[in-house]
Order: sequence, then C-alpha cells, then structure tokens
Amino acid sequence: MLDLTAVDTLDILMVVSEAVPYSKTGGLGDVGGALPGALARLGHRVTVVTPRYRGVEGGDEVAAFPRGAWLGSPEFRVLERTHADGVRFRFLDCPAYYDRDELYSTPKGDFPDNHLRFALLARAALECAVKLGEGASVVHAHDWQSGLVPVYLRERCLRHAPLAGAGLVFTIHNLAYQGVFGREVLPSLDLSWDLFTEAGLEFWNKISFLKAGVNFSDVITTVSRRYAQEIQTAEQGFGFDGILRRRADALVGIRNGIDTAAWDPAADPLLPARFSADDLTGKAAVKRALLARVGLAGPGQWARPIIGMVSRMVDQKGLDLIAGAVNSGELEQLDASFVVLGTGAPQYEAMWRGLAARRPTRFSVVVGFSEELAHMIEGGADLFLMPSRFEPCGLNQMYSLRYGTVPVVRATGGLDDTVEQVDERTGEGTGFKFEPYTSDAMLGELRRALRWFARPAAWRRIQLAGMRQDNSWDASARAYVEAYARARAASAAR
Repeated sequence: MLDLTAVDTLDILMVVSEAVPYSKTGGLGDVGGALPGALARLGHRVTVVTPRYRGVEGGDEVAAFPRGAWLGSPEFRVLERTHADGVRFRFLDCPAYYDRDELYSTPKGDFPDNHLRFALLARAALECAVKLGEGASVVHAHDWQSGLVPVYLRERCLRHAPLAGAGLVFTIHNLAYQGVFGREVLPSLDLSWDLFTEAGLEFWNKISFLKAGVNFSDVITTVSRRYAQEIQTAEQGFGFDGILRRRADALVGIRNGIDTAAWDPAADPLLPARFSADDLTGKAAVKRALLARVGLAGPGQWARPIIGMVSRMVDQKGLDLIAGAVNSGELEQLDASFVVLGTGAPQYEAMWRGLAARRPTRFSVVVGFSEELAHMIEGGADLFLMPSRFEPCGLNQMYSLRYGTVPVVRATGGLDDTVEQVDERTGEGTGFKFEPYTSDAMLGELRRALRWFARPAAWRRIQLAGMRQDNSWDASARAYVEAYARARAASAAR
C-alpha cells in the first residue's frame, strides 16, 4: 500500500456533472459533493467544475469565453465559490445549455444536444485552467458526462504547460449509462475522425463518451471492488466487458463513502432519540416511534423484528425477487413486519399497497419519499433488505450498518464489499448475504437472519460490528490518492 505521508500535496481538477448541494439526480451527485471535501481534509487542493443549472447560485466571475471560442460553442462564463474547507467550486454558466427544468432529460427522453452540453463541460474545465495559468497534478473526470475530458486534454491541451503532466483518472459510477451518440456529431465536438476507432471513441459504429473516458485515461476507477470485477463480465458489462478487460491493469474498485455527519445516530436530528455503539438504548425508542409513525403499534408488534426497505421499486433493486416471494405466499409467512418507503414501477407499487391492505398489522408501505421517514427506518428497523440484481456501490447498506440495522443483501457490487457474512459457527460478521438471484435464496437468508435475531446477545455483537465499521469518505479518499499517484506515474511514462 502506498505511504500517503510520502505523497506531495496534489492539485486536483475534478470535473463532474452534478454535485451536492448544488445538483443531484443520484449517487454521482453525492460523490461530487463529498469526495472533494474528504480530499481537502487530507491536505490536497481541489477545484470542482460543474454546470450552473437552473436555481444554482453562482459566485465571482473568474473567466469569460465569447461565442465560438472553439467551433460553435455559445458564450459562457465561469463563476467560482470557495467552501469553508478550501474546496473551490467552479460553475459553468451557460444558460443556453444548462438553464433547464432538468439536468439530462425530459419525460420524453434525453435532451438532443447532450453531446454538446457535456462536451462543453469537459472542454471548458480545461480551457479555464489554461486561461488562468493553473496546473493540475491530476484531472479526475466522472461518468460519461465528463468522458471527453481526457480526450480534450490529450488532443487539445497538452501543448499548454500547466496541464501537460497531469495524471488522468476516470470514474465509472454506473456502466449502464454510456453517453452514446451518432457518429455524425463527431465534427461538432472539435475532434478528428482519426479518433473514430476501436481504440478511440467508436462504439458499434457510434461514439461513446464513456468509452472515451475509459480508453484515454491513465487509471479507471469504479465504485466498489466487486463491481470492478463484475463489469468485466458479459452479464454485467453492458457491452463494455471486452473494452474493460483490455484495460484491466488500469481498473481499480474504490467504494463510495457515506456522509458520516448527516448519517450519525448519535446526533441525527431526524430521529426521536439518539444512540451509538457505546449506548444502544435509544434505538429501542426509535423503533417504538417508527411503529407508531407507520401504524404498526398494536399488541405484540414490539417483539416482532422490523425489516425495512428504502428503495426504488424496480427490477434492478430486486423487486422481482420480492414479487416471487409474495406470489408464493412465503413472504407473508415470515415472522416479521415490513416497513417500506419508495416509488417505482406501477406493478410493484400496487404489490406493496396490496400487501398493506391485506395484512395491515404486518406491512406498512409509503409510496413516495420522506427524508425523515428514511432516517427513522434506518434507525428503527432491525434488518434492512437490499436484494439488488446489481449494485455498483449502494449507500443504504452502509447507513444501516452505522445505525445498527443489520443488512440482508445480495452479494453483488458494493453490497458484497461492505457487508461481511455472519459466520454460522462463530457469529462473527456484520450482515447476511445470498448469491443466487432467486426468491428462494433471498427467503433463505432472511430466515437465517431472523434466527440470529432471536439470540439477543449474538445479535448485539452483529450490530456493534457493523456500527464500528469505517465507511466514511475519509477512508475512500485515501484510496483515491493512491489512484492519483498511479495516474501520475503512468502520465510520466507516456
């Protein structure tokens, strides 16, 4: 392992299409907001470049570019705001591209000019640094929206000394989204047809921004060790498995972290009581409050274990497995109550509503989302179910571990990395995992977990083991610094 004390202070230029608290559609936004701060706490200088979407308050103008600065680019400015931790956020202020109701699409489909919108993000992040005379030790791009960053750096910006030696890191958050466009858009990106090759941007006679990021970066990361292996297989490679196998030596899995300030049972303002690994007393009070909140506070409910879910109700999250267990009648036979929060496919929303109507003392379902109820489920449930078909990283299992709510998960992606299977003989471990993607396998692991729940002292040890696990962004940031060091070494060898 790299000795981080020997790593110089890095200047990191990060390009990401969404970042909390400014924008978010999913986990990418969490990473864009949290990772820079964790890197700053390690002593590194971080500049984040992201679009100024509608409603985002800007900062001070640091650069302006006229219409046609390159090819047909519109006029835009770059605004900057520095956070208390020293992280600089730069907002690409281009109303023609980013002042829209949504980030990427409308209900009718993706914005037809997404190739131009995110090519501008990639190019402008680099051109702004050049204009200001700033260098970078590492340029870190995220997902397909930033996939052209390494291409532009190599093809258009290497002649600019400040960026010439930068290492290039590209992170895949979800391989299912690949930024695929017709080949005819290539000239509008100010890129040569020489790049339309298998080793470049060509993907089934189209172009893929994601493939650009994979092929032109020094180091490729994804959001868990297991997911890094899975995306090299035909089953979960989404057509990229061969591309990634060719770059396997440069591919590394680094799990996402969680915001341990927002998700801290000892200080969570959304819980009716507080608790910690040193004193679990408050968790019982949260369970009682949760039962009352969702209408399950009848006789005998307290002793029965609560299985919680906060999830999109879609196949990817394993809802087809749950439907199989409902159709067989076996889910209702479990000696447990279910508290479910989420939205998704109409058939799964109807399934949960039907269960709640048929068994109102055992199933409580809220179709929608509530941040307060999500925290109460994490804090008050005894088990948390995540039977995902695939899960690049996952966050709820890490929230659950921190809140002493024992996860039951499918052994895939980040779920496999972060949950340690409870040993049947010793009881050591932090949760329960099943491998085959079947309803029977899921039910079998739920039954095994419920047997352990019936042993209070053993269950307490499982809870405490999970609560003491370090899933913070600080741990993940240290792994990214190692990836940056690899990228810098690869860049120097080019």
